[in-house]
Amino acid sequence: MSAQAARAEAPQHQPILLRETVGSIARLTLNRVAARNSLSEGLIGELHAALNDIGADKSIRAVVLAANGPAFCAGHDLKELTARRTDADRGRAYFAEIMNACSAMMQAIVHLPKPVVASVQGIATAAGCQLVASCDLAVASEAAAFATPGVDIGLFCSTPMVALSRNVPRKQAMEMLLTGEPVSAATAQSIGLVNRVVPAGTERDAAIALAEKVALKSAYTVKLGKEAFYRQAEMSLTEAYRFAAEVMTENMMARDAEEGIGAFIEKRDPKWQDK
Repeated sequence: MSAQAARAEAPQHQPILLRETVGSIARLTLNRVAARNSLSEGLIGELHAALNDIGADKSIRAVVLAANGPAFCAGHDLKELTARRTDADRGRAYFAEIMNACSAMMQAIVHLPKPVVASVQGIATAAGCQLVASCDLAVASEAAAFATPGVDIGLFCSTPMVALSRNVPRKQAMEMLLTGEPVSAATAQSIGLVNRVVPAGTERDAAIALAEKVALKSAYTVKLGKEAFYRQAEMSLTEAYRFAAEVMTENMMARDAEEGIGAFIEKRDPKWQDK
């Protein structure tokens, strides 16, 4: 369904999502430039499918999520949503379908066993800000800005709120959600929404470089650690430590831990087996 929607909204020679491989890094690029890379039904489906494919590809060790044009992502495609107001239920079923599909795609980023690095060159609003917050790491251009402005049009950014509130302190999250005002890249870094801010035009290279650093590690260890990070964050302190001790024990039994510790003791580079 989503692939058909993607074909319907863009010619074959202008795909709405571009994919290329840079060494062991997969780069996904949002390419709905005229629509400010808003998350249409088609683009949500294309992104989710690409993430599923990358998850099963052992040659890919990290992902960079970028965008073409002046905007990173303007959130949901409001024109597409509004068009369904003429449905018998005034669009309720379609709205639920899209919101759930988008939420599933965002969770696919979190559940992907490989790190995802956002490369943000411009404005990221509403679900676009959610997309950045859902990534494991984020590099932003000095020209980038972030906002959850749904409140300005009577549509509170409730789903973006989930990812945003898991990235930044509550007071800062609530200010963004209640005022709708954008924050600069520097402010986004100071509150923990992005990791690094770089000169405009260098954000993709910087994101690739960051992804490559992680790609040098054991894929098994990264997968285990990423999953554990998000799981323990939802637990109480006691539960988190109990769970983390189990993960550490399991990790110690891995061949890569044995190799890595041995290499450290012997002062040599490790040779990962990714298991």
